[in-house]
Amino acid sequence: MRAVVRVFLILTVFIGMTHGEPAWASGFYYSEGDKGAEVAVINSKLRQAGFRTVTEEPLFTAKTAAAVKAFQKKNKLTANGVVEQKTYQALLGKSMPEDKTAAPLAQAVINTAFEYIGVPYRYGGTTPKGFDCSGFVQYVYARNGIKLPRTADIQYKSGAAVARGKLRAGDMVFFSTTERGASHSGIYLGDNKFINASSSRGIVICSMSDPYWQKRYWGARRII
Repeated sequence: MRAVVRVFLILTVFIGMTHGEPAWASGFYYSEGDKGAEVAVINSKLRQAGFRTVTEEPLFTAKTAAAVKAFQKKNKLTANGVVEQKTYQALLGKSMPEDKTAAPLAQAVINTAFEYIGVPYRYGGTTPKGFDCSGFVQYVYARNGIKLPRTADIQYKSGAAVARGKLRAGDMVFFSTTERGASHSGIYLGDNKFINASSSRGIVICSMSDPYWQKRYWGARRII
């Protein structure tokens, strides 16, 4: 019965992939909700490392994220439950393949952003002790040599406008939350996800398909 269930799950994933669903994230990271052959390898490596609650299915589940956090803590990595380049190297013993469609600077910006997953939200915060949305965006880009204004509404005037259908990893995305116009900012990761400072959860990865964000999307700007 287990074998039948496993085959069913794998077929479900790969059938979905043939109908246009993304197989995995943008090539910078793997996180909860991702799927594909590479995720199956990650799950297998976690099981080999002793995390037996993880199955070998090609699905990055909540149990996978919990195991990744434990693995990261054990290996003195940032414990955020996301398999980014350092975690990938430690777990698989090789470098993560680069996304050839993205600029190296965009990859660097996203890698920097991942370092702060879990940092708490702080109104007016501009440091790793606590960030607000625009403070986080400003800080991450500044670490990579790009100066940005302080607040989301002014950040929205930076760079060039980008249509939603043409978003690239490293673009800034904006939402109308507290007032009409660009009042919340984040960094687009690819695969319809972005990283931002959430007032309730701190630095997290969110889906742009989430109803809350989808109806509040305001626009995007490209500075890389």
